[in-house]
Amino acid sequence: MLKVIKVAIVEDAKDIRESLQTLISGDPGFVCTGAYDSAEAAIANIPSNIPDVVLMDIHLPGISGVEGVRKLKERLPAIHFLMCTVFKDDESIFQSLRAGAGGYILKSSSSQKILEAIRELYEGGAPMSATIAKQVIDSFYQLPKEIVLKHAELTPRELEVLQMLSRGLICKEVADKLSLSTQTIRNHCSNIYEKLHVNTKLEAMNIVFGKKY
Repeated sequence: MLKVIKVAIVEDAKDIRESLQTLISGDPGFVCTGAYDSAEAAIANIPSNIPDVVLMDIHLPGISGVEGVRKLKERLPAIHFLMCTVFKDDESIFQSLRAGAGGYILKSSSSQKILEAIRELYEGGAPMSATIAKQVIDSFYQLPKEIVLKHAELTPRELEVLQMLSRGLICKEVADKLSLSTQTIRNHCSNIYEKLHVNTKLEAMNIVFGKKY
């Protein structure tokens, strides 16, 4: 049985906030712990009712969503942050990732995609809309034929898994392509993180592909 994931929403547009709240509350796999119209309200209330995942808008009145993530991540590092926004520009993406967000999805995404992204993020992935993933990957430096790792030696399989994840595939999709179980892919990810001394896929990509966010 899947764990019920606790989700908080930070969105200043009332109609979107209520729509997301209805979406979260209407699925038995999720529960909404709070819906806030500003980063200030989220910062004040989330520590007393801690969610697993926060859906965070970027452009908020007062403190931005990026700064809201940064402040909350400092106090509550275990929380996962999924940026949910209409913006697709590189600077917003990279600012969000630098602040501590683990994923980035467009508000125009389907309800199913949003719920899948929340669960994928909670389970250790780094979900991104396809257009966002392409922008991130396109921003990486061009790699030489043989990648030289700075901090660890990855096995060919671990490198293959990381490369596939970096193209925006989720763990289940990588597992299907490699004819492996999803748990095996997660085990490979754990080994990669341990070898590189990181906690997320994005941090691993920073080291392997040489791009700093």
